[in-house]
Amino acid sequence: MEDRALLDLIEAAKNKDRKAQTKLINQYWLPVFSFVLNKVQDETLADEITVAVFSKVLNKLDLYDPNFHFKTWILTIAQNSVIDFWRKQNRNQNEESFSDLNGIKNDFARSPEELLISDEEQERILRAVESLDANYQEIIRLRFYDEKSIKEIAEELGISVSNTKVRIMRGKKILSDLLRSSEEI
Repeated sequence: MEDRALLDLIEAAKNKDRKAQTKLINQYWLPVFSFVLNKVQDETLADEITVAVFSKVLNKLDLYDPNFHFKTWILTIAQNSVIDFWRKQNRNQNEESFSDLNGIKNDFARSPEELLISDEEQERILRAVESLDANYQEIIRLRFYDEKSIKEIAEELGISVSNTKVRIMRGKKILSDLLRSSEEI
């Protein structure tokens, strides 16, 4: 059972009294932060999780049962938040692992003939780019080989962003026409 002063503070915080909410947070910040830090071993993460814990605490004050210790209730929310954090981390790692595996699987699934065709296709594209006017060659290289943004290309070439977009569009159109005509030969 909690003392009357704490129960009054909790009641005021339930009623959206900002001062009471701040006092409650200040009173329990250190134990919650220490608990979370012990579990995640990273101060920045512990700080973020602790903020989330107190957000949940303030939103769920109506669910607090005064027959139990308030600190225990808050630390239970902190424990569940840490568990949620680790689940999310594991889920993200598993998704990354699966996407890496799919990429590897796709490379192995390609036959030697497909790989050879892919290399030949790449050489054909390079020859087509080399046959472009020097301005279009440069803009295609910057955009698609160096993977620069339109803004970066504009700054590097000393032209406007809209002019850069037009040149990229024209360069792609000319390149597309060249590739189509080389297919027909």
